[in-house]
Amino acid sequence: MNLLELFARTLDVTLPVFAMVFVGLGLKRLKWIDSAFVSTASALVFKATLPTLIFLSLIKADLSVALDVSLMLFFAVATLGQFLFSWGWARYRIAPQDRGIYVQGAFRGNCGIVGLALAAGMYGNYGLSAGSLLLGVVIVMYNALSVIVLAFYQPGQSTDWRSLLKHVAKNPLIISVFAALPFTALSIPLPSWVITSGDYFASLTLPLALICIGATLSVSSMRDSSQVALGASLMKMVTLPVLSTVAAWLVGFSGEQLGLLFLFFASPTAAASFVMVKAIGGNVALAANIIAITTLMASVTVTLGVFALRLLGWI
Repeated sequence: MNLLELFARTLDVTLPVFAMVFVGLGLKRLKWIDSAFVSTASALVFKATLPTLIFLSLIKADLSVALDVSLMLFFAVATLGQFLFSWGWARYRIAPQDRGIYVQGAFRGNCGIVGLALAAGMYGNYGLSAGSLLLGVVIVMYNALSVIVLAFYQPGQSTDWRSLLKHVAKNPLIISVFAALPFTALSIPLPSWVITSGDYFASLTLPLALICIGATLSVSSMRDSSQVALGASLMKMVTLPVLSTVAAWLVGFSGEQLGLLFLFFASPTAAASFVMVKAIGGNVALAANIIAITTLMASVTVTLGVFALRLLGWI
């Protein structure tokens, strides 16, 4: 396979995902969808269609393949490493009032939507099922680490562990993972009509979520982006994915495992980071700019990253 064919195959994976993001941006500019639609649709995805997608992907999965403990452990360790690395960097480069927002923007990826969509496009059912289990790990870590770093630099804030644990326990994505495990482990069948209806409902998830991401992008806010936002975006989309993926390869991951790790590492900053910054009264403009810049950067960096890994023969 020559370089042109290899690059074309890479675009087949990444372009459908990011095309939907730009469709959302276009629909918002045409005023075919508005903020009320985005708010309602995002809530529907988070509370219903995405949990359904995760649940169905897990009950259809071969747990002996999808439940990869070494993969989950490495992902957890790498996430903690990314958090500590970005915090260490921020201590010497970023003003104290913006450090927490910088760190959260640099390490917290949108694995639940962009990462999962890319994994499904690249690896099909394996990407969905193994990616869903990784989500269970990352949701807990992202929430806990974000609370710690934001509270550390925000006057009057403290780390409320009881509230955090309650928030994580009520997360629909976490619930869907645990709800699916008994069905998968014990091979409990569901009626075919339930599976078919669930598939119809779950199929709304990725296109609707990606359109909502595109509709929330603000080109005007990116024009006013600060050096801090650009720095956090480069950390999130270039530095940390490269370091983490190379580390994964060095410890022995390759093929589908390494590809899945890269796609999750290289996901743009999660929209939930904006919500957390807003809740504590932080610099919401900075948080929004990081999300917007990383989302647009992802269409280039993820494509080039997958191409490079395939060229090296790592995946």
